[in-house]
Amino acid sequence: MTSELLDRARAVLRDTPVVDGHNDLPWAMRVQAGYDLDALDLTADQSGRLHTDLVRLRAGGVGAQFWSVFVRSDYTGDQAVSATLEQVDFVRTMAQRHAAVLQLARTADDMEAARAGGRIASLIGAEGGHSINCSLGTLRMMFELGVRYLTLTHNDNLPWADSATDVRAVGGLTAFGEEVVREMNRLGMLVDLSHVSADTMRAALRVSVAPVIFSHSSARAVCDHPRNVPDDVLAQLPANGGLAMATFVPKFILPAAIEWTAAADENLRAHGFHPLETTPEAMAVQHAYEAAHPRPVATVATVADHLDHMREVAGIDHIGIGGDFDGTAFLPEGLGDVAGYPNLIAELLGRGWSEADLGKLTWHNAVRVLRAAEDVAADLRPTTGPSLATIDRLDGRG
Repeated sequence: MTSELLDRARAVLRDTPVVDGHNDLPWAMRVQAGYDLDALDLTADQSGRLHTDLVRLRAGGVGAQFWSVFVRSDYTGDQAVSATLEQVDFVRTMAQRHAAVLQLARTADDMEAARAGGRIASLIGAEGGHSINCSLGTLRMMFELGVRYLTLTHNDNLPWADSATDVRAVGGLTAFGEEVVREMNRLGMLVDLSHVSADTMRAALRVSVAPVIFSHSSARAVCDHPRNVPDDVLAQLPANGGLAMATFVPKFILPAAIEWTAAADENLRAHGFHPLETTPEAMAVQHAYEAAHPRPVATVATVADHLDHMREVAGIDHIGIGGDFDGTAFLPEGLGDVAGYPNLIAELLGRGWSEADLGKLTWHNAVRVLRAAEDVAADLRPTTGPSLATIDRLDGRG
């Protein structure tokens, strides 16, 4: 891409910075530094250890970040809840420590205020319904602590919802799963459908009266991976008002990377590492495997292909960006860390995207969706109290 396109891309991002739907820095900080912000100083360039730091967020034109308060789905019960609370605590601590750069945000107005003040709005999204341990009271307390989306599942099924990467069990959402969606609507918490099965996507769209999001998913028609969004679901987003935020993870965007990544994951397991680990030790194993088995490499153009398709099916008002930085071992060329967003915007400019449409992609769509969820909650709360439903009562457990 030309220097002229990159200059134009940076100008776009100065006016309408990126709202990124998903970044796993909190988990990376847990694993690599025990959340110690002195051991891993985010005001310094942490290339080689992390995809994210404050220097590169600024360089990338990021104006708002949904920080993922993720815990692996082999964490269950109260362990999952407490680990999620530790993640929430880290995000709050990080934002308070770096208040000159980051501003905690709970609302669309907070996002706009942060942008006006030259700071990066820091929002919180919980990745996986195991984080609430089948408790609507826990869901409500997560909301009170600032969690503004819940990804209904992670990689494994829940008793009340099917995951995209597990064996079909309940066929989407159970009665309790539907109640989780309704309670999220009442609160003003976004229903995040990344990681869930296609049946779960369709069930949630049927139940939700507020816009849904996909915080980090791409187009299944372009790369046939179950983590991606089928066209019939993308086509429902205009009626719902929702948003699909394209991810950068190579195995979700490049068909040739699917098989390679499965083999690399097995190699990690054979060396005693979880496939999601990105510690220096795990990455040394990954790089040794890559040296012996060259990796199919995605590029900025690969991501742009997904965005072109998602725009065609869902419309420009219903797409965004959710990179999944610090949640994946490998990334596309040109998008190796959070400083790379100008490269993607330049690629799209070169494909004829207007600056007005790019502003929707980067900033306006995400702000609109959060505001719409807030409006739905404001309408529901005067007449709808907190749900006292339990999974035992609704799904006949126990």
